[in-house]
Amino acid sequence: MTMQAPVSRELAPASAAPILELRELSTHFSSRNGTTKAVDGVSLTVKRGQILGLVGESGSGKSVTGLSIMGLIEPPGRIVGGSIVFDGQDITSLPQDDMRRLRGRRIAMIFQDPMMTLNPVLSIGQQMAEAILAHEKVSRREALARSRDALAVVGIPSPAERLHAYPHELSGGMRQRVVIAIALLHDPDLIIADEPTTALDVTIQAQILAEVQRLCRERHTALIWVTHDLAIVSRLADEIAVMYAGRVVETGRVGDVLNDPRHRYTAGLIGSVPSRTKRGQRLTQIRGGMVNLARLPSGCAFRTRCDAADAACEAPVPVCEEPHRQHRCFHPLAVKSGE
Repeated sequence: MTMQAPVSRELAPASAAPILELRELSTHFSSRNGTTKAVDGVSLTVKRGQILGLVGESGSGKSVTGLSIMGLIEPPGRIVGGSIVFDGQDITSLPQDDMRRLRGRRIAMIFQDPMMTLNPVLSIGQQMAEAILAHEKVSRREALARSRDALAVVGIPSPAERLHAYPHELSGGMRQRVVIAIALLHDPDLIIADEPTTALDVTIQAQILAEVQRLCRERHTALIWVTHDLAIVSRLADEIAVMYAGRVVETGRVGDVLNDPRHRYTAGLIGSVPSRTKRGQRLTQIRGGMVNLARLPSGCAFRTRCDAADAACEAPVPVCEEPHRQHRCFHPLAVKSGE
């Protein structure tokens, strides 16, 4: 999928109070080789009905951020600092039983590989009905009826027949639609989607993106779309947060950030997209590779790959506030002329 120029759009209706606030969230993994700071002081806000694109290279901390919100970090990983405030409640240290009641009902997650979610030996109807019965006291007949309706909502043809199918009998795109339908069963307040369309062809990908966007608008559901694909974010999201080495380096409205980035890492990501490069022009490359999260450099973690880095970048980088956006950079890119 090529990256489209961001278009102006009416932002999702959002209430004044955010449904989710991450405040200096830190998730670390300890081993004999040191401590890996997978998420290192991340602060984000998501409102109801808003779609946030969380982007960055592999290893930047995107997926671990999503798993931290879901309470799915397993040893040797653990949340070591900060808070996760969901609908006004800090769920960081919520008891496991309370977190299980919250997970799936009010916060749902869609994984990249639908076979990580679907049980190959159970029919689609059995799995969807069990997901409902785990949280609600309804009859199995009602659970199956709701499951059928959920399949229809995500555009699956002949939904009543699909209830009797097994995951291996469906195409990859159809399986991913089933997973999205499961995530929507309880009308959650927040969905975290971890690169759910990466393995799909571009036609199916476009269909699923359109369905997800429509469902978020109609149901006023907040969505965090975790991806490395800026083309998807340019089409789908209202806001964007760019992560590097476990930290958020830039946030803002998607059109503002993609058209006029402040952080040089953001600019590097945009410059590496072929559709943003003039014909015959070489792609912009970010030199080097991702830093070792167990041995982060002092100050700006990106300074080892940045051509503008100097001694000032070795100090802690403060958050620079601008209208509708933030960034962390001692040498931000200049505002484009005419703005």
